[in-house]
Amino acid sequence: MLEAKGEFKVALKPVSGEGEQPARMSIAKTFTGDLSGSSTGQMMMDAVEENGVRVYVALESFDGALNGRQGSFLLAHRGTMTAKAQHLSVIVVPGSGTGALIGISGDMDIDIRDGKHYYIFHYDLED
Repeated sequence: MLEAKGEFKVALKPVSGEGEQPARMSIAKTFTGDLSGSSTGQMMMDAVEENGVRVYVALESFDGALNGRQGSFLLAHRGTMTAKAQHLSVIVVPGSGTGALIGISGDMDIDIRDGKHYYIFHYDLED
């Protein structure tokens, strides 16, 4: 597997009504580094506050370049958070690559430090 690293900025905007559960948000991201471009998407999330439990799912559409290869692909997110653990899965939707990114597969790790979002993208490209 190949690896791409960098940073992204994210803006979340409520789409559902205040207090409505599950909550729905629009996502807008700007990626820099080995992955450069932008993405948009939708997120749904819910929580059981008294138990410290949170869950979210999201679909995201990326358009830009990966190490100079121009194209687009879809990402699917699933995350759960408890007081004891956090589990996050972000995968490339199989068959979603376009342009020079046709045949892309992979997954992304996200690290949030000091209020900044960093990614490590593990990927393969079919020849």
